[in-house]
Amino acid sequence: MTISATSVRFDDHTMWVELSDGRTLGVPLAWFPRLLRATPAERAQVELSRVGLHWDALDDDISVAGLLAGRGDVTRASESAS
Repeated sequence: MTISATSVRFDDHTMWVELSDGRTLGVPLAWFPRLLRATPAERAQVELSRVGLHWDALDDDISVAGLLAGRGDVTRASESAS
């Protein structure tokens, strides 16, 4: 069974992802710098797929598998070095 995201919402510091198996993940926005810097309107433009979350305008993709494994944005180290 593939676990997918069914909805996404945000508060000031956290991204909340509802999963198809009934779990809800709370993930710190600090793990995802592009989402942290995005406006609420930009965050709301999320596209859900079978494997993850996508924000076209932010050029950001987050996999459900990565969230379940506790991984944040793997590009954050290279972004902070820029």
